[in-house]
Amino acid sequence: MNRDEAVAGGEALSPDETLTGDDAAARDGRGSTPRAAAHGDETNTPTRTPLLSARGLSRRFVSPRENLFQPGRVTDALKPVDLDVFEGDTLAVIGESGSGKSTLVRLLLALDAPSSGTVTFNGRVVEPGAAAKLRWLRRETGIIFQDPYASLDPRMSVGRIVAEPLTGLGIRTEGGHRRRVVEVLEAVGLDAAAASRYPHEFSGGQRQRIALARAIVHGPRLLVGDEPLSALDVTVRARILDLLAELRASLGLTLVIVSHDIGVIQHLSNRVAVMTEGEIVEQGPTARVLGRPEHPYTRRLLSAVPTLDA
Repeated sequence: MNRDEAVAGGEALSPDETLTGDDAAARDGRGSTPRAAAHGDETNTPTRTPLLSARGLSRRFVSPRENLFQPGRVTDALKPVDLDVFEGDTLAVIGESGSGKSTLVRLLLALDAPSSGTVTFNGRVVEPGAAAKLRWLRRETGIIFQDPYASLDPRMSVGRIVAEPLTGLGIRTEGGHRRRVVEVLEAVGLDAAAASRYPHEFSGGQRQRIALARAIVHGPRLLVGDEPLSALDVTVRARILDLLAELRASLGLTLVIVSHDIGVIQHLSNRVAVMTEGEIVEQGPTARVLGRPEHPYTRRLLSAVPTLDA
């Protein structure tokens, strides 16, 4: 997934531009106020409305034809899936490489257009298109990428990197962008001096903290991590995992985490969706899915996890 696709495009709004409707609501400073979290509630009652919902979502790729007499090869990267993410939940999407996890994330965030199906966020239909039309969605979502080395522009200072969503979305903050950047850097465990430095001056774990600061600087409701811990060593991974849990609690974030690490899933998520060959074959509360898996693929996946048993 390309980092530039997730940074809001389009022109920044001028200070004199008047906001109405959803764009105005998106800039009400909501990110500074903790939201009620539902983490740990494994029962989604009928009265709960999904924050993010997908219905019949699919993605088909057609390769260029190799000759005039045969059509291009068709690959169903994602077969029709249904998925709900409720406010305050942490949903883990698991499966082996090539199972369609990243394709699903791209479609949920409108970084790619589905072949069929719909995505809704907070009751509003997400329609992939021009960057300006998706500004409202970019305001509500943030993303952390797998590789902290590749996701940060080495030519930009950390301060400019973290401020990218504020600049791209035309968000004005009390005290200016500099003050907001310092606030989020401190929230992820970095000091204010980091803003004037460059990515190559930091370790892998520190770079992922910078990427996390960029993902939350504009106060999103939904944070998506596409294998955000897999490029880090074990000790650093544990610290970033604890940081994610702390931010979820303090900011009231809803999380969608793509991971193949069962330990991460058990520690962080309260719901799990298991994917293979472009399908969600099982989903539900983490304790139930991991403790009493129903689908054969889920059982095989869990049986492959190394243990210390003799």
